Amino acid sequence: MTIGAVEFDYIRKLVRERSAIVLEPGKEYLAESRLLPVARDEGCATLQDLVAKIRADRSGGLERKVIEAMTTNETTFFRDVHPFEALRKTVLPDVLAARAAQRQLNIWCGASSSGQEPYSIAMVLRERAADLAGWSVRLLASDISREMLDRTKEGRYSQLEVNRGLPATMLVKWFEKQGTSWQVKPELRAMLELHEMNLAGAWPAFPSLDIVFMRNVLIYFDVETKQAILGKVRRLLRPDGWLLLGGAETTLNLDDAFERVPVEKATCYRLRDRNGRTS
Repeated sequence: MTIGAVEFDYIRKLVRERSAIVLEPGKEYLAESRLLPVARDEGCATLQDLVAKIRADRSGGLERKVIEAMTTNETTFFRDVHPFEALRKTVLPDVLAARAAQRQLNIWCGASSSGQEPYSIAMVLRERAADLAGWSVRLLASDISREMLDRTKEGRYSQLEVNRGLPATMLVKWFEKQGTSWQVKPELRAMLELHEMNLAGAWPAFPSLDIVFMRNVLIYFDVETKQAILGKVRRLLRPDGWLLLGGAETTLNLDDAFERVPVEKATCYRLRDRNGRTS
């Protein structure tokens, strides 16, 4: 089942308008592989039929299914290791010292996918449970995909998924065996505040943030959208807060208010002027 040029152009524009994700020419194979299951579910014999059905659907439900299918949701527990070592050894201790008087900690995972990243952050926080006793801790997680947020809320993962990056000690401590899968324990699931959110659209009301994980998502946007997102992050981030990006991402030539701070081989950024809010 292949996609024609006209249909691919329609899908490209739809994805760009609804999610700001840029689907470059030459990615027809990606559209075909992602949309084939949607076409089958919708009883469409061809991708041309699927596009015709999308055009005729006034509810917007099929558009949502297409956007969710085209969204990349590759993730693992403790993905890339180094950002979580940076969080554990440097970032979190720094923030806890800075917030000792207020005893408030706000962390946001800005592209949470199926939940492995925010749950990894939650496990790091629980390692410091004694230090955080009496603190107000908010761990926010957002994603554009309602399906991924539902998966995160359920917190159920296959054996293959828990084998990818999750230490055995963490598995035993924070997961319960449920048939052939594993479910995150209720006390860890309760730590997450989930938000359905398009990073390129309107943002919900967030508190001032101490730590932001915005990893492996900016790479899918054009320069203008990256700049807009980083500008919003900057306005939410406390002057002495931390931003963690993916290894292939940077603020260079996008937002000069940030400077790179190498920590544990991770890509960390801080505001250049930490004495006050950068405009």
